[in-house]
Amino acid sequence: MMAQTEKENLLALLIEDDLDLAGTISDVLKMHGISCDHAYNGEAGLEFAREGYFDVIILDLTLPKMDGLTVCETLRSEGIDRPVLMLTARDELSDKLAGFEAGTDDYLVKPFAFEELVVRIRALSGRRSAQSKLFELADLQVDFARNIAKRGDRVLRLSPTAWKILSVLVKHSPASVSREQLERALWGDEPPESNSLNVHLYKLRQQLQQPDEVEVIYRDANGGYSLREKVDGE
Repeated sequence: MMAQTEKENLLALLIEDDLDLAGTISDVLKMHGISCDHAYNGEAGLEFAREGYFDVIILDLTLPKMDGLTVCETLRSEGIDRPVLMLTARDELSDKLAGFEAGTDDYLVKPFAFEELVVRIRALSGRRSAQSKLFELADLQVDFARNIAKRGDRVLRLSPTAWKILSVLVKHSPASVSREQLERALWGDEPPESNSLNVHLYKLRQQLQQPDEVEVIYRDANGGYSLREKVDGE
């Protein structure tokens, strides 16, 4: 039995048709502070990946309706760059090469130790964050390598929670992020019942938006938030 660790508020998408294995993986990840959404086939998994924010996608190679390679290729062709960890019973080099050519970031052969799965998920999440080092929009700069956000020469004084919200918005920019997605990213499966998200969003917008600065954060008609340029007519 692996020891429970400090909650990290990572969110994984598991696309796996073996229900017993999927249930075990979900339980293990939850023990280690990683929330997990589950899709049972390739088509459903693709829709989940399109619609939600996930730190890592755990993708089985052999799936009903759409195989893992096709799911991964489709995600990459649509510009969805979330880290993908491919699970498979195939250990041939040709299968691994096919996975990497489809856009897979890492490969794990069944059967595997759950400790290794957790380590690989954490490594992939950190690796992709480090690769996306600098985000720029108007005079907003978010430097993930140094954990600094600026509007022009003004350094933003962000709390850890505000930084997490900003990071999620950056990863989705210019698309909108729903309240539910933000709550999952911050608190996993146990969001607070209070209006904590509203408070954190208000403080973040105060930091991001001075009266004389170009607007970069928008509340959309569906209640979500986005980092983007102003659209004609707004």
